[in-house]
Amino acid sequence: MLGSFMLPGRATAEGTARFREEADSASGHFREAEGLSVSSLGIGTYLGRDDAKTDALYAASVRRSIQVGLNVVDTAINYRNQRSERAVGAALRESGQQRDGVVLCTKGGYLAFDGGRPHDARAYVEETFLRSGILEADDIVAGCHSLAPRFLQDQIDRSRRNLGVECIDVYYLHNPETQLGEVPRTEFLRRLRVAFQALERACADGRIGWYGTATWNGYRVESDDEEHLSLAEVLGAARDVAGDRHRFRAVQLPFNVEMDEAATLRNQDGSTFLEAAQASRLMVFASASVLQGRLTHELPQAVRDALAGVETDAQRALQFARSTKGITCALVGMKTPAHVDENAALASVEPLSL
Repeated sequence: MLGSFMLPGRATAEGTARFREEADSASGHFREAEGLSVSSLGIGTYLGRDDAKTDALYAASVRRSIQVGLNVVDTAINYRNQRSERAVGAALRESGQQRDGVVLCTKGGYLAFDGGRPHDARAYVEETFLRSGILEADDIVAGCHSLAPRFLQDQIDRSRRNLGVECIDVYYLHNPETQLGEVPRTEFLRRLRVAFQALERACADGRIGWYGTATWNGYRVESDDEEHLSLAEVLGAARDVAGDRHRFRAVQLPFNVEMDEAATLRNQDGSTFLEAAQASRLMVFASASVLQGRLTHELPQAVRDALAGVETDAQRALQFARSTKGITCALVGMKTPAHVDENAALASVEPLSL
């Protein structure tokens, strides 16, 4: 059973346009994607302790980000062992913002604990996933990852419950390249097609809006690397399942001043990843835009000069990410409203042309 109160609806063209009009932002802060008005900055919820204090900080930061004109919220079921999703859900309930104005994204693929790491992790996995029939032992890769359809259906509903929503706007397969460490590429692509079948069913049922892949290495390594993902092959798997009407619409990967492979490495049949994604009209969400805080201070002077017009290194790093052609939204993890205000000040500055 899902929670007794679930926010109905999903992000819509009308709702996100209303959000855009109500936001005090510069030209270019919002982008049109899949008919939605999507803010060029979004809040991420990855880091932090598994405790009530961090829950409250994230909930306050998500509320604040919505108040100051950021309508993209990114999380994952395994972030802080489901606590980040629950903090986002609390923020959505308390924000006063209508559901249709916010683009809500989460991820599944990793076996997530419930609120914290248990004393006996193996026993938890056995009880929660294996004895329940959600997973077979052979479905699990690297001791922590699965693309099995029954598992994904279960994870979607757990995420909906955590978030308190009837529909998740974007649901990512989380680091699917993890599978390539243990299975041949042909088997990986078969598993991907079966996973996409499950996600297409979830779209048809109204439990998710679109789906995609959120990766760390897959799209930014050389084409001969074991973990390399070919966007053409991934989209081909979606077309095999649902034809040209497939709902694969979004990708997420790291992109920042130091990790710029998406714009520079020609690992997609002679194109960069961003070129290939643009050609396929995909939404691209940049993770690690400030590299988990490492780009918020001591940027090289040449980088500061090239990204003039903003006040802090964090803003410069975000300006670089969101201004790069092909990036829909730059994500940044923020655990305090003060950090939200600092970074969201960039919404009043026009993006550059990079």
